[in-house]
Amino acid sequence: MAPLSGSLAEQLSNPHGVAGRLAGAAMRLVNREPNALALEALDVQATDDVLELGFGPGEGVRALARLSPGGTIYGVDQSAVMLAQATARNRAAMLGGRVRLALARFDETGLPDRSVDRILAVNVAYFWSDGRRVLAELDRVLRPGGRISLYVTDASAMSRWKFTASGHHRVFGASQLMAFLADGPFEESEISVVKATLRLGIPGLIALIDKPRDGAVSRPGRVAGVHGLRPRSGLGKLRLSGDQLPFD
Repeated sequence: MAPLSGSLAEQLSNPHGVAGRLAGAAMRLVNREPNALALEALDVQATDDVLELGFGPGEGVRALARLSPGGTIYGVDQSAVMLAQATARNRAAMLGGRVRLALARFDETGLPDRSVDRILAVNVAYFWSDGRRVLAELDRVLRPGGRISLYVTDASAMSRWKFTASGHHRVFGASQLMAFLADGPFEESEISVVKATLRLGIPGLIALIDKPRDGAVSRPGRVAGVHGLRPRSGLGKLRLSGDQLPFD
């Protein structure tokens, strides 16, 4: 069982080969509700430029393109298999120049400074081997007044799944996620962590990072519980934008 668990964890962190294509199909189903929750919390506006970090099979990118018809959607992923799947799923928007996807490291996105209004990251923070570098990169590309919405499954559920013990996953409870995010360039006062419960009773966490506008004072951070949260519960709306290097 251990080799199978390790193989599954490896595919989730960086899908590749035939198994990676199957993992992408599974991600479409597993991430559907987390994507909806994180997108609603992201509060995307119709002209936002948005970056998705770890776009997987491309469902989040497609939703972002609908939410921000006047913005550009950028995506980076470390898997060539996911790039192929996401490209096929968003081909028309890519041909029209509204969606730009690239194979890139999470800590080296290739985007210019202050180039996006929103950043989406669903079920990828587990795989950030150097969280400080990734967070510094997100801070660099995010415009003042921008927002990051990040979703992870809570450690209380992850600890019951054998594949998470393989060493490929970092797991988070609410306080651990807050500490992880506050260990980067963002102030704790800019970070909120909200507890959510998916339809099958799986506990999740949504972290929001609101970058202050130039000269503005940060709002107080918090850890809040929203059990039974649903995608249409009123957390917000959705929007996007971005630019450069792998994207040239």
